[in-house]
Amino acid sequence: MSRRIPASFFLAVFLLLSPSVSVLDAEPDHERNVWNYDGGLQMMTDGAISSSGPCFRVNGRATAPAFFQNLKRVDTDTGSYVRRGHDIVTEFPEQLHLTFVMYDFPCDLQIQAAGTRTYLTKAVVGSLRLSLYWKHGMIMRPANGISHWHNIARLLTPDHPDPAAQLPERYEWEFEFDLPSAGIPVTDSLVLVLRTPDGHIAARAAARL
Repeated sequence: MSRRIPASFFLAVFLLLSPSVSVLDAEPDHERNVWNYDGGLQMMTDGAISSSGPCFRVNGRATAPAFFQNLKRVDTDTGSYVRRGHDIVTEFPEQLHLTFVMYDFPCDLQIQAAGTRTYLTKAVVGSLRLSLYWKHGMIMRPANGISHWHNIARLLTPDHPDPAAQLPERYEWEFEFDLPSAGIPVTDSLVLVLRTPDGHIAARAAARL
């Protein structure tokens, strides 16, 4: 007496025995997230000179003529890639222009004891040491060749100055320079580190695609 075997049984056996067929291969590679970098790479972090302050914020951006225009990172089910239009981009341009500003920022937004807050001064900012690195996975290597270094300190005036109040002078510092980046994979991160004279890390920020 014969029994009819369902066609689905033969399909299951075929999928198990065939090394060239995968259920995943039959599915399209869906785009999960698309990140737009038209304005360049942004970096932002908060820092502190010591455990008691003064505290500050660093806000920066890395740009390059035409490079970031229509540049996107696409995250898919099987990985990520960077593209401009239909072209895949694997390396940064020959040079990046990095600009960042530093300004006073409360160490604790919830607790501000009157008269106890300290602020950045020209002497403190002038003593900081800047280092830049390219980070690939866990490996960090120095980013050398900085050129066209420029910085300026802008005096900030209170919105409603009180002649009787003896407020400390407050500044906003702006830094900009060019950084060689030819041959650097777009999968690497640009890491900025500010250190005090004793080697303490006052702030660390990263820009990544």
